[in-house]
Amino acid sequence: MGSQLSGGVPSNGAGHLATSHAANVSPPHVGANPSPNGTALDLAEIVTQLRNVRERWRVSQHRPRDIGGRELPSREALSDIVDGLRGALFPMRLGPPDLRQESEDYYVGHTLDAVLTALLIQVRLELRYHARHDEGALPDTEAHAIDIVRGFGAALPGLRALLDSDVLAAFHGDPAARSVDEVLLCYPGVHAMIHHRVAHELYRLGVPLLARLVAELAHGQTGIDIHPGATIGAGFFIDHGTGVVIGETALIGRHVRLYQAVTLGAKRFATDEDGHLSKGGLRHPILEDDVVIYAGATILGRVTIGRGSTIGGNVWLTRSVPPGSHIAQASTRDDTVVEGAGI
Repeated sequence: MGSQLSGGVPSNGAGHLATSHAANVSPPHVGANPSPNGTALDLAEIVTQLRNVRERWRVSQHRPRDIGGRELPSREALSDIVDGLRGALFPMRLGPPDLRQESEDYYVGHTLDAVLTALLIQVRLELRYHARHDEGALPDTEAHAIDIVRGFGAALPGLRALLDSDVLAAFHGDPAARSVDEVLLCYPGVHAMIHHRVAHELYRLGVPLLARLVAELAHGQTGIDIHPGATIGAGFFIDHGTGVVIGETALIGRHVRLYQAVTLGAKRFATDEDGHLSKGGLRHPILEDDVVIYAGATILGRVTIGRGSTIGGNVWLTRSVPPGSHIAQASTRDDTVVEGAGI
């Protein structure tokens, strides 16, 4: 089937289509060979049109024509890095199935050496990307990349302690949980928080693209969307989890519990003179300690939910509430929100 679809395009010997590295070299002539169902495929024309679209994009975005290799970090590499970190942080539960405690330190050391080396490559890619596109980027990307990875490695013990508090919060907060091990192995909220704790540290250290890639891995796997910029205190528990959205500037205290489909979003967005959304700004809620928010609740804007408050299911809230509040659905739909609210 591959030879029929390629219609005479030269092969590199491994079954792949040969490509030209020079932007001004046209692809080889390809005959309109029929596919198995009788449809003619003019691959030369498709390749040419795709090249033209790429060129228009690169010109419009002021991209260099040749950067000498891959420009952006790899989602696949970040996935492997996070898998290695999960094993290094929880070796006897998320590490290899045949690991024994007497080999635990060796495994952790070996895994971290490989993971942090791989992370350094991805950090370099992001910093070089910023150096090409941002005027204020640091010139010495290599030294900065090494500093970032060293800082990330030094943060891992504290990150593990935070995750222990999240696991305990899930165990104590769910009557169906039979053990902390079940929580760590099975709960999507804990899976998402492992990714978030890693992503937030990367975000804090100045590699937001890597951080976002890590966050989106968890988003795709769990349906829980936590921006890596969100600051979340110890003992955080998302029960069930599907549909939870937490925005970039959300600030969440200690021992907070959310249920599925909760949104901590923005109420409205400022625009510039061209009508484009302005970037940045504190636009997401603050949840103080010991807050509980039940399923389907939506809280928008830079409002504060006071300590110990409970927000009922399906509540729509765009105002602050004092500590100890108990907010039910009936009295909260008092605001009109437009222009992308909830993002």
